[in-house]
Amino acid sequence: MADRLLIVEDNRDILASVVDYLEIKGFEVDAIENGQAARALIQAHPYDLVVLDIGLPGMDGFTLCKELRERDRNPLPVIMLTARDAVEDRLLGFEAGADDYLVKPFALPELHQRIKAVLKRSQRNFERVLRVGELSLDTASRQVHRSAQPIKLDRKGFALLELLMKQWPDVVSHEDLNHALWGDEPPDSAALKSHIYRLRQAVDGPFDSPMIRNVAGTGYTLVTDAQ
Repeated sequence: MADRLLIVEDNRDILASVVDYLEIKGFEVDAIENGQAARALIQAHPYDLVVLDIGLPGMDGFTLCKELRERDRNPLPVIMLTARDAVEDRLLGFEAGADDYLVKPFALPELHQRIKAVLKRSQRNFERVLRVGELSLDTASRQVHRSAQPIKLDRKGFALLELLMKQWPDVVSHEDLNHALWGDEPPDSAALKSHIYRLRQAVDGPFDSPMIRNVAGTGYTLVTDAQ
């Protein structure tokens, strides 16, 4: 069965070209030009992914994306599509809950590849409760436990641990960890190290055996007693 997409874009020329291209690529595609109308469609239909412009009539993309995330704790993927190239706007998009961010003008094959990548991550990461050794992470309630002991994490710490658990036992690269926190515009490397340090303090600090391991020159991974 083809993946079903919703394209929300108020530029009719862009909308038509995106819809035509993605239908040729085998997707089932609905299209709408208004944010409020898009919200109604999302509530009525089981979409697999939304491509969402920011500057929309009725309701802007930031507001709609944030509302979707607050309403549904296991939400459908969202790719922001916008003419705004400022770092601040990209950060606002990710803060609102976007999974990816594409700046106009863009090549249709690039949009296609990003859609495939986000869908793949979404389908692979559908499981609600992640477990690695003594660790458990509930993606819906956002609760984390190690050996039944609750662990409090801030938003970025939760995002880092979730990615490490989803990719376990693989090593997650510095690049992927940075992208999970800041998208395509990460700050200097010290910022990631600072968040990893705080995550280690929370996850490993109270216990005898550390689970977060640095792989020199590559990234980080989780280890268990069985490894």
